[in-house]
Amino acid sequence: MTAARKLRELLKGNETLIAPGAYDAWTARLIAESGFPVVYMTGYGVSASVLGKPDIGLITLAEMADMARNIVDASGDTPVIADADNGYGGLMNVMRTVALYEQAGVAAIQLEDQVTPKRCGHMEGKEVISKEEMVAKIKAAVAARKDPDFCILARTDARAVNGFEDALDRALAYEKAGADIIFFEAPRSVEEMRTVGKTLSVPLLANMVEHGKTPLLPAQELFEIGYRIAIYPVSALYIATKAVKEFLGRLARDKTSETSLEQMVDFPTFNNMIHLHEIRALEQSFLE
Repeated sequence: MTAARKLRELLKGNETLIAPGAYDAWTARLIAESGFPVVYMTGYGVSASVLGKPDIGLITLAEMADMARNIVDASGDTPVIADADNGYGGLMNVMRTVALYEQAGVAAIQLEDQVTPKRCGHMEGKEVISKEEMVAKIKAAVAARKDPDFCILARTDARAVNGFEDALDRALAYEKAGADIIFFEAPRSVEEMRTVGKTLSVPLLANMVEHGKTPLLPAQELFEIGYRIAIYPVSALYIATKAVKEFLGRLARDKTSETSLEQMVDFPTFNNMIHLHEIRALEQSFLE
């Protein structure tokens, strides 16, 4: 079963799929090996990890496609939903982006209706392209995929720009254009989320960003109001950032890492987690 087919089967289940955000291959492996059904590749996190810069359209298609390939490889059999921003250009760029992401092995590509340069979904100052232009991009994405199971995930950022009704109208148009999953970004209330759930027919994705614009709801409640995927795109990034900053503060203060040993995994444990012994055993098998 392909990753795309597996994702489609999972979406038919009776619970909301929790998809933590991976910003590199290592976080993807940790997510997959922790038993989560889906990995979400976050453009916000990849931009921070690869460039050390904010998610404002600076990262390129080549950098994102390379990361998608590495994340897919690290995720094993766990399907990956991968952020592709606004497709990195016009219609032909969108088709190339879809081709590269499909070649990377992701199960679903996320495309948004922002202008270039884009902004993180919960940042201020966003702008969106016309509904008609985004519909054309979705049609181009559908035409570009080789595997019909490969999911086109269409995101609208219009709620923060043009208001709720325009965003809902766009979501309906994107569904009609062939999007397999809809990502209605930054609804402001549970009631708005319920309305989206009642209006659309395809699976919906909820963006659970801590301290963002959308209420944080438990998975069961999300399922009851119509959402089939819940992404937690920045949670692991924020947890890791806090832990590293605290360690660096202790190291600067104490001039030794000994005071941080309880906050670390040890050398043998990490080697086991990263599968060193299995790789060494495989290497040795070719020498016998």
